Amino acid sequence: MVPAIDQPLASLEDWDDHVRDRYDPNKPKDSFRQYTDATPPGVREFYRQNHTHQTLDFVLSKKREYGSLDRRRMGIWQALEYLNTLVDESDPDTDLSQIEHCVQTAEAIRAAGEPDWMVLTGLIHDLGKILCLFGEPQWAVVGDTFPVGCAWSPRIVYPEFFEANPDRNVAKYQTLNGIYEPHVGLDQVHLSWGHDEYLSMVVRDHLPAEAIAMIRYHSCYPWHREGAYAHLTNAHDAQMLPWVQRFNPFDLYTKSDSRPDVDALRPFYEELIARYFPVELRW
Repeated sequence: MVPAIDQPLASLEDWDDHVRDRYDPNKPKDSFRQYTDATPPGVREFYRQNHTHQTLDFVLSKKREYGSLDRRRMGIWQALEYLNTLVDESDPDTDLSQIEHCVQTAEAIRAAGEPDWMVLTGLIHDLGKILCLFGEPQWAVVGDTFPVGCAWSPRIVYPEFFEANPDRNVAKYQTLNGIYEPHVGLDQVHLSWGHDEYLSMVVRDHLPAEAIAMIRYHSCYPWHREGAYAHLTNAHDAQMLPWVQRFNPFDLYTKSDSRPDVDALRPFYEELIARYFPVELRW
């Protein structure tokens, strides 16, 4: 069991905002990986907790706990409304609801003329954050994701915080490939646990492979933004990578205080949801 830990961030949006700033396309390239004392203390504490407790054993235990998908049954729009109960009153930058954030992303993708399944992916990609409503701590819901069971890449943000991770003491886990065969493919690799992995388990049978990759890897910045872990990837991953990279700007840069008219848009999205999903899903 992982001990209860004080909440490091004021809200989940703090992590989203930090990542958005970190990869700001207008930011000088030589400042991309500058993590200094200017970083908000809550963000640093978040990464310390995340890197300390995301072990292989922890990930496997969460996959067992949630993999049966027996928490509840609900449709996609019901899940959006459920996520909406995760009230964020502390974000000073916006007062949009969770549903409005999701619709904003989807609408930006639709305006860009992307395929309908990608629009739907934008709508649902953060639904795994309902893990917070199931009692999971922030560090087990959001955060940059990375492979566990093998050596951590130095390209992961704040790699020094892995010093306190118990996997540091397992020799096998500190080798390049760890428990995996070279080029095994990321679908066979255990990633740190969070909303990405959870949602990919929920929707994996209903969306194209490209959409599942966008969902599962959209927080895996060490891979899709930093070029790490090529030794574990295969030809399928090479095909998926451009799609993940295509999706990422919509995830990072569509936050705005311009409110979408959710009630007016709901019929469109309910019809889109019905093309891909049954009335109820197991969560």
